[in-house]
Amino acid sequence: ATDAAALTRAIDGIADRFGRLDILVNSAGVLHLGSIDEFSLEDFDRTVAVNVRSVFVATQAAVKHMREGGRVINIGSTNAQRMPFAGGAAYAMSKSALVGLVKGLARDLGPRGITVNNVAPGPVDTDMNPADSDFAAGMHGLMALPRHGKADEIASMVAYLAGPEAAFVTGADLLIDGGFAA
Repeated sequence: ATDAAALTRAIDGIADRFGRLDILVNSAGVLHLGSIDEFSLEDFDRTVAVNVRSVFVATQAAVKHMREGGRVINIGSTNAQRMPFAGGAAYAMSKSALVGLVKGLARDLGPRGITVNNVAPGPVDTDMNPADSDFAAGMHGLMALPRHGKADEIASMVAYLAGPEAAFVTGADLLIDGGFAA
């Protein structure tokens, strides 16, 4: 995700193979935690490179191959709205940057009939963030629905945004977080 030339080549290759691109889902992301006193510049740069720069690069490459009805969907985080623990400033900033990028790109690409949206999951049961961990239990206490989300629940939101029913949704930051940010 951090190699702009390789990312662009991959997107161009897919578009060449199929004649166009209809949907881009930007879902790469990294999470580095640490206080401002101990957070390394290397971890900060990697956070920005993966969570923000790669989204810009991939979107720039993809929209060259999109027609009216194209969809760009980013996977953000509810942490752009709420960071309930120490050490997550860089991650929250990177996911907040996606919200601004989405709003600006929605304006840029709207006249071309391309929508751009952000899906902002809360805690989701993954290998990196298992629902049965001690950390998860603390998160559940902060949520209106005290459980981790499931991958298929997030995928359903992405599928909605990719489909024709969402043709009038653009520039949105859609929380799917069990009430984490409520």
